[in-house]
Amino acid sequence: MIKNIALGVVLLVSGFAIAQNTAMTGAEAKAFVTKVSAESRQIKTLQSDFTQTKKMDFLDKSIITQGRMSLKAPNTLSWKYTNPYQYAIVFKDNKIFINDQGKKSSVDAKSKTFEKINKLIVGSSNGQMFNDSEFTVAYFKNNGFYIAKFTPKSSQLLKYIRQIELYFPKSQSTVSQVNMLEASGDTTNIVFKNTKINAPVPASEFSL
Repeated sequence: MIKNIALGVVLLVSGFAIAQNTAMTGAEAKAFVTKVSAESRQIKTLQSDFTQTKKMDFLDKSIITQGRMSLKAPNTLSWKYTNPYQYAIVFKDNKIFINDQGKKSSVDAKSKTFEKINKLIVGSSNGQMFNDSEFTVAYFKNNGFYIAKFTPKSSQLLKYIRQIELYFPKSQSTVSQVNMLEASGDTTNIVFKNTKINAPVPASEFSL
């Protein structure tokens, strides 16, 4: 359950973009990474509503959930699912705290797997993911978006994820959509909206 939820939120591969994607040139990719990385360093807090769509081979219908993501620099992160069920997962102080409809638990996040998952999710929100040596990154563009596709190099991470796509609207430097293909073949799509940057975030967002 932890693995599926943690991976399902990062990230940030259903809902494929209809627009034709073309590869960026080296110069375009360098300019894109420089711009996003520079602007993301100014982000101290970030909040966004999200809709997550998960497609699983053994289910005829997609699983659609909604909630709110909250980020506080440098590495405190909260995902709270509010519809159709209540579920929250918070990354802070090297631990993962979980509230599954009133049932609370915590997991040590110092293991290599959870450390990478945490870094992956935070990185997808602030652009620092571009510097992670455990991923190969390819850059694309279409009429509305710049797209970064991440392929894990780590055999440990490949047990969970095959590829992650981050969509950046050309008008902003924060992620508006995350597509993920899991090793199982399941796909997850997360679309963010109503994003607020550097607005006050109540401490209660990071407690369960």
